[in-house]
Amino acid sequence: MIIENLLAGFGNILTPFNLLLFAVAITLGMLSGAIPGMNGTMTVVLMIPITYVLEPASGIMMLSVIYVGAVYAGSISAILFKVPGAPEAIMTTLDGYPMNQQGKLREAISTAVFASAFGGIVGTLILTFFSPMLAEFAIQLSDPEFFAVILLGLALVSTIGAGNVTKATMMMSLGLFLGVFGFDPLTGMTRFTFGSNYLASGINFIPVILGVFAFSEVLKQIQSGGSLIGTGDDSNLDNTTSGSIFPPLGYFKRFSRILSVNSVLGTLIGVLPGAGATTGALFGYTFGQRLVPKRVREKFGTGVPEGVAAPETANNAACSGAFVPLLTLGIPGSATTAVILAAFILHGIRPGPSLISTQGPLVYTIFAALLMANVAILLMNKPIVRMFLQVRHIPRELLLTLIMVFTVVGAFATRNIVVDIWTMMIFGIAGYYLEKYNYSVAPMVIGLVLGPLAEPSLRRSLTKASGDWMVFLNRPISAVLIILAILTFIIPLIMDSTQFGDRIRDRLGLAGVEQ
Repeated sequence: MIIENLLAGFGNILTPFNLLLFAVAITLGMLSGAIPGMNGTMTVVLMIPITYVLEPASGIMMLSVIYVGAVYAGSISAILFKVPGAPEAIMTTLDGYPMNQQGKLREAISTAVFASAFGGIVGTLILTFFSPMLAEFAIQLSDPEFFAVILLGLALVSTIGAGNVTKATMMMSLGLFLGVFGFDPLTGMTRFTFGSNYLASGINFIPVILGVFAFSEVLKQIQSGGSLIGTGDDSNLDNTTSGSIFPPLGYFKRFSRILSVNSVLGTLIGVLPGAGATTGALFGYTFGQRLVPKRVREKFGTGVPEGVAAPETANNAACSGAFVPLLTLGIPGSATTAVILAAFILHGIRPGPSLISTQGPLVYTIFAALLMANVAILLMNKPIVRMFLQVRHIPRELLLTLIMVFTVVGAFATRNIVVDIWTMMIFGIAGYYLEKYNYSVAPMVIGLVLGPLAEPSLRRSLTKASGDWMVFLNRPISAVLIILAILTFIIPLIMDSTQFGDRIRDRLGLAGVEQ
């Protein structure tokens, strides 16, 4: 029955008009994701008025395809310029850009496209066959479980700080602190605003991301005089494997554990209301480090393909997973699916448990579109990347200026507030000096993204339990996750402290005193 409905969904898309609409949507999504500041959410918002004159299936299909294309394409500028085209590509910059600098651009792009397509396809298949079951799973979770999941994600940040867990923990704590600026999510009281109307709305993470990744990299390039794009033989894509529909078998063998685990993990993260693909990428990267041999794990953040495959698999799977609560519960799984929910309502359709039975052709058209979009990523990746690679012919000074322009526009366009530009610049300068002294900015961004998601769940849990902290241990799922989070956080911290003590004793010549 499901297969028949899915085939009918493909039939709806393969009509001339819908096929043209699909092609326009995937192109628009990839372009908007690759251009810093023009993320998928913003593009979907801009396209909603157009859906009003379309049939519901056509309009919502178009928005869904834009979302999928944008989530992948954020990796293009992340790898090329260390500028995440979309928040979902934050983690891809950590290894994608170093690979570019090492002359491994072809390998980085190929890894990103195949991992993205694999994660998206697996996530969509899980969405198609297990939506009701996953919705039942999601609805049984409450605030303690949501908090425990995010706490585990924060604990996993210690992996990103491999070799310097203490500094990574400090940066994550700074990100958590930045996340409490503005209105209290429960009482509505202002915190740390110092009378500023700008701080009352909180610190938006988009300007922060653009600042610590893009602006700081521009400052670094100005000082070093290096090249943004690697000059190795792999910098040209003439013989690249990306763009072919069948990936090399070596990809499946090398990334088998990452692809299998992160595609399922990303889908489950996406199912959690409000988590979205950005959170999926954060979890995917940190879990990916646990799935590879130690010799590879220690190189994460220095430019290894596994560091690209892990977040790209998870964020595209989470993109599909975010449709589960949207379609089956009427609860958006991410910011972009919240906008797509508005499109449903615009057409007089209210997603919920009965949507699949009452609007089967519409739902299965969306499922088919998501599958086709991930295949299209494989086919369209090569020309899209070729177009962006033409920047190699732009003089370095002009290229840096263009990146700055996109960065400023991206920071401003999110909320149309000039102060966001100043925020971007301040964090850019801070990021430049932090990285100069070996403080990774990624944990800070993780704290800023996940902190505001964790606090409401923590506060509501304690309010319902009259302040009893045992509420997190009385529920089996949250208890297991919290214990895992504590162990995940403490063990690397102790190991890092031990190594630090050993280094101090070595410098003081006390290594053999205990003997």
